[in-house]
Amino acid sequence: MTDVTRPRGTPAPLRRAAARIDAATPAGRDRAVDALRAFAILGVVLGHWLVTALVADGSALRTASPLQHMAWLAPISWVFQTLAVFFLVGGHVATRGWAAARNRGTPYGRWLAARLSRLFRPVAAVLVLWTVTAVLLLLRGADQATVHTLVKLALSPLWFLLVFAALTAATPWLARLHPLWPLAVVLHVDLLRFGLGAPSWLGWANLAAGWLVPYALGAAWTRGELDGRRAGWFLLVGGTAETAALVALAGYPASMVGVPGAEVSNLNPPTLAAVTFGLAQCGLALLMREPLRRAMRRPVAWAAVALVNLSAMTIFLWHQTALMATTATGLLAGRLPGLHTLPDGLDWVAARLAWLPVFALALACCWTAFRSWEHGGARRRSRVVRTHRPQAHRGTGPRVEV
Repeated sequence: MTDVTRPRGTPAPLRRAAARIDAATPAGRDRAVDALRAFAILGVVLGHWLVTALVADGSALRTASPLQHMAWLAPISWVFQTLAVFFLVGGHVATRGWAAARNRGTPYGRWLAARLSRLFRPVAAVLVLWTVTAVLLLLRGADQATVHTLVKLALSPLWFLLVFAALTAATPWLARLHPLWPLAVVLHVDLLRFGLGAPSWLGWANLAAGWLVPYALGAAWTRGELDGRRAGWFLLVGGTAETAALVALAGYPASMVGVPGAEVSNLNPPTLAAVTFGLAQCGLALLMREPLRRAMRRPVAWAAVALVNLSAMTIFLWHQTALMATTATGLLAGRLPGLHTLPDGLDWVAARLAWLPVFALALACCWTAFRSWEHGGARRRSRVVRTHRPQAHRGTGPRVEV
C-alpha cells in the first residue's frame, strides 16, 4: 500500500500532482533504480558547479578549481563524483532491458537504436547552439583561448555519452562478464604506467575498462548476484580500504575529479583509485536500495525523482551551459565574487554556494527551451510519462514509465 505521508507545508496542487504520478506508476517498479539514477545525475551537476570556476583575466576567461588552491576540499569530490553509480544503474537497466527484448523477440538492431536515440537525440541541440555561439564569438573578435575554454566545458559531458553508448552497444556480450576482468585491466594498465614507466597514453585504455567495472556490476545485479547486503558491504568496505591505501601509500591524488595543472588526474583517464572508489560508491548504492524503496513510497519524493529522470539528459547536457551563461551575463556587472574571481579562499566557497540557485534558474531556462529535444519533439509523448486509455474495469488515470 502506498504511504501517503507527505511533507508538512507542501502546497495542495503539488500534492495532487504527486499523487497522480504515484498512482500512475506500475506497482512492481523498482523505484530505487530511478532514485539512484537521479542522485547520480544531480551529483555530477552539483560537483561541476562547485569545482569549476571561470576566472576573468582581463578580456579572457580561464578555468580554475578551488581544489588547486584548497587541497583539503578534496572530500567534496568524494560526494559529488557519482559517475560510477550512473554506470552501475545503466548496466543494470541495459542488461534487464536486453533480456526483456530477447523474450519479446525484438532484434538487437531495433533495441539498440531505441536506446541510443534516447541518449543522442538531445545532443543535436547542444552541438548546434555551441557551434553557432563559437562562430559568432570568433567573428566578433573574442579571445580564441576563451572560446576554446567555453566550448570545451560545454561539450565535456559528451565523452561520458560516447563511453556509455559503447558499453550499451556491447551489452549482449557484457551481460555475463565478471567485474574482476575489467578491474584486472585497470590494475595492469596502472602498473605499467606508474610502476614501469610505460607511455602515459596507455592510460586511455582505462576509459573503457574503468567504467566497465561498475557497468558489469550492474549486469551482476540483473543476474541476482548482488541481492543480499553482504555484497554491498563487501564493495563499500573493500573499495574504501583500497582507495585509502592507494592515496596514502601509492601516491594517487586524493581528489576524484580532475584538477587543472595536476600532474595526475584520477578521472582523465580513470585510474585504479577512481575505480576502487567507484566500487565503494556502488556498494553504498546497493545498501541504499531498501531505504530508497521505502522513501520512494512518499508521493512527493517519488514525483521529484520521476521528473529528474524524465529530463535526465537535458539536465546533464545543459548544466555547464547554465554555468557559463550565468558567468558571461555576470560580467556585465564586473568581476563578481564566486563567479569570476580566483577560487583561493573560503570567501569564494561561500560566494559560490550563493550562486547555486542562480545556476539552477539558468538550467531551468535551458530545460524549458530544450526539453522537447530529449523526447523527439513537443508533440511526441515521453517514454517516461505515458497516458494510456484505461479499460473500464481497470479504473482511470495515467501510467508512468521512467
